[in-house]
Amino acid sequence: MGVLPKGLSSVLAKAPTDVVILSSLRTPITRSYKGHLKDAYPEELLSVVLRATLDKVPELNPSKIEDVAVGVVLSELGGSKAARMALNHVGFDSSSTSLYTVNRACSSSLQAIASIAASIRTEAIDVGIGAGMESMTRNYGSRAIPTSYWPALKESPVKDARDCVMPMGLTSENVASRYAVSREDQDTFAVKSHQLAAQARAEGRFKEEIVPVTTQYQEVDKAGNKVGEPQTVTVTEDDGIRPTASLEGMAKLKPAFKPDGASTAGNSSQVSDGAAATLLMRRSTATALGLGDRIIGKFVAANTVGCKPDEMGIGPAVAIPKLLGQLGLENKDVDRWEINEAFASQAIYCLRELGLEEAWKDGKVNPDGGAIALGHPLGATGARMVSTLLHGLGRTGGEVGVVSMCVGTGMGMAGVFVRE
Repeated sequence: MGVLPKGLSSVLAKAPTDVVILSSLRTPITRSYKGHLKDAYPEELLSVVLRATLDKVPELNPSKIEDVAVGVVLSELGGSKAARMALNHVGFDSSSTSLYTVNRACSSSLQAIASIAASIRTEAIDVGIGAGMESMTRNYGSRAIPTSYWPALKESPVKDARDCVMPMGLTSENVASRYAVSREDQDTFAVKSHQLAAQARAEGRFKEEIVPVTTQYQEVDKAGNKVGEPQTVTVTEDDGIRPTASLEGMAKLKPAFKPDGASTAGNSSQVSDGAAATLLMRRSTATALGLGDRIIGKFVAANTVGCKPDEMGIGPAVAIPKLLGQLGLENKDVDRWEINEAFASQAIYCLRELGLEEAWKDGKVNPDGGAIALGHPLGATGARMVSTLLHGLGRTGGEVGVVSMCVGTGMGMAGVFVRE
């Protein structure tokens, strides 16, 4: 990781070697199979945010962007060829800009951002983009579980090996039962996520981070039959938010993963489609290119830790303390937290374990809602959260923010950012 700043003053200090952020944008996040992006391709969504990134900083010659990392979990061939095609399609210089894809499950695009930041920090490149894309509508057929793999692993004597393919919903149930997270607590948390997101959308808080997407949409009935002809639509808002969500409504939902469980479709993250992208460069490069006034924040550091695969949801509770400790920061130094709501069970556990329950009540944790309301397009979620974090800090005048999520197969990832 190199030499990290120690203490709040060091984290906030500015230096020519800083990895700074000039743009952080996303598409709307819409419901898979039902939302208005259900017929869009993941690389189509990626192309929209990549083009918007160039348009956001028109003074930057696209040829200066040397590398692009794209988080993606479900796409064929890891999405690498289609993503590269999308990059070239929207005006990047194929002779100067390279691309690769990253798959660290739910943290893929946070990993993409961290990887680009590392390349900048080690002077391998000066300018890059960390992005993410996912169409769960198109690519979620196996429920993100491999259908063909080495048979010896299915009967491995090592439980942690077998548990890597445990359905995520069962890991949520494990967290709930092991750490006493009740169904009522989960439903209450989910309702608040929708209420916060609904308020944020109504007040226009997402407008600066969202790039509209114009695409084809085919309406279907409940049986999946086509209704009418395909339409050209322009999607401008997240569509999974339910302003009328209530405890009474949540309580009526049946457990989704085991008959006597507590995790439901209502208190779990939504299956979603979307893309996001963040533009990074060295501060000295931004200054030399005359882009100093375009800086909106900086990447400080990120880390990834392991945990038991059968309770992967606890990942943020392990990753965050380690990263804050490495930076000499405490919870009180953080102005805003974006902690992915894969399931209400694990989000609640992490808040309790991290000592952030009061911060959540005070509107410092997921103040604009989280994945339960907004959705969780696996490969794009990390970059979406970074965009929401930086724009949110900009509105409130906060400086230090943390993004964190659990990761399937048993990991947690966290990143620290500063808004400028």
